[in-house]
Amino acid sequence: MNIVDLLDPVAIVPDLKGSGKREVLSELTDALLNAEPKLDRENVLKVLMERERLGSTGIGEGVAIPHGKLKDLDKLLISFGLSRQGVDFDSMDGKPAQLFFLLIAPEESVGIHLKTLARISKLLKSTAVRERLLAAVDSADIYRIISEEEEHL
Repeated sequence: MNIVDLLDPVAIVPDLKGSGKREVLSELTDALLNAEPKLDRENVLKVLMERERLGSTGIGEGVAIPHGKLKDLDKLLISFGLSRQGVDFDSMDGKPAQLFFLLIAPEESVGIHLKTLARISKLLKSTAVRERLLAAVDSADIYRIISEEEEHL
């Protein structure tokens, strides 16, 4: 399963405005609602914040992959956001996060959820990919970069 198969272009935020964790999670959730309007916004935020309390999803190198699971969801959903200024996301390396993939999975899913997290991590492991995404000008550019780079995974 490719990331671009799960990422609706309307769920991409090319310029996140939030300066804190909750603000960024709210923006990424709103982006997800663009693709899946029936989602319960407050429930999504609650699940994401609960996951953050267990430990930050800021994995370092300017990357964060907030994620959670929801009941009554029938498919995996992804949104993407780029923060030009960076956000303190309690990342492992202490650096601000700029590249965000938000992932919401059905509660009973395990395999697809973990495989998608691994695929996102693998994609963003590359310094060149991170640099290309940081230089992206808009949502279409971001989607195209992810699609092109995913071909090399």
